[in-house]
Amino acid sequence: MTSSNWQPTASIDTLKQRAKIIAQIRQFFADRNVTEVETPQLALHGVSDPYLVSFKSRYVGPESAEGRDLYLQTSPEYAMKRLLCAGSGCIYQLAKAYRNEEGGRLHNPEFTMLEWYRIGFDHFALMDEMAELLQGVLGCDEPERMSYQKAFMRYLNCDPLAESLESIRQRVMDLGVADYAAEETDKDALLQLLFNFCIEPEIGQQQPCFIYHFPASQAALAKIHSVDPRVAERFEVYFKGIELANGFHELADAHEQAERFAADNAKRLALGVEMMQPDQNLLSALEHGLPDCAGVALGIDRLIMQALGKTQLQDVMAFTVKNG
Repeated sequence: MTSSNWQPTASIDTLKQRAKIIAQIRQFFADRNVTEVETPQLALHGVSDPYLVSFKSRYVGPESAEGRDLYLQTSPEYAMKRLLCAGSGCIYQLAKAYRNEEGGRLHNPEFTMLEWYRIGFDHFALMDEMAELLQGVLGCDEPERMSYQKAFMRYLNCDPLAESLESIRQRVMDLGVADYAAEETDKDALLQLLFNFCIEPEIGQQQPCFIYHFPASQAALAKIHSVDPRVAERFEVYFKGIELANGFHELADAHEQAERFAADNAKRLALGVEMMQPDQNLLSALEHGLPDCAGVALGIDRLIMQALGKTQLQDVMAFTVKNG
């Protein structure tokens, strides 16, 4: 029986528009003398983030006759930082990225990510540049900027940097998820729920919104603020209720990075998920020296979806996991 499942999920006209937007992005970086690079999608190490699940494959070949695990990369970050340490200068990459257990209107396990690093930039300078890119692609107004603390104060009358775990838990219970809140001991997990349910739907409705200076406990790979150690030099970008990007004034200290890998693994152990061996190549590169820089990862499929007025990722992707 003939099936129509072979057809692309996006129209051919949409795919042509997608190609034009990607060409526009490449021109944006060419105009700024930022070099396009390519790094492996399969690597020896997966990401340590406790809430990201990497696809794992088994390689058998020269020097690996017994087999060796390789991981599809959730982002090209580690390899790109090694290039920066080797003297690449400012770089960007349009890469496929892979995250297991993700699917739905705004997720596909394989997606396209734009990641770029600017030497000599802090997170505010990178927000300036990203605002230019967003305005060019989306045709939107100048993005709004708001600190994480200010967003909680505005929409929840709550100071996320000062309120206790018990107070935050009660606020989450008021959302009607008492069973979850009663068991959760991680303040950041509870804050994320409040952010998702009470703040994300409110911000960035007319123009994109940068949320910056997340709690230091949510620093990921960002520097801790030199004046206010309660916060990290990290930002996220939201538009019409959708997260588009995550950026950092990049952590350059190899020792602190190793400690963060260890903390991530402790959390992964507590969550019952596979622990990840620290990427020693990244740590060695950081010891050699990462130039002061800021970097950001932007979801291209989501960006194009919003640029073209679509409502789900499959409307801007040739094929998704459902018909790949």
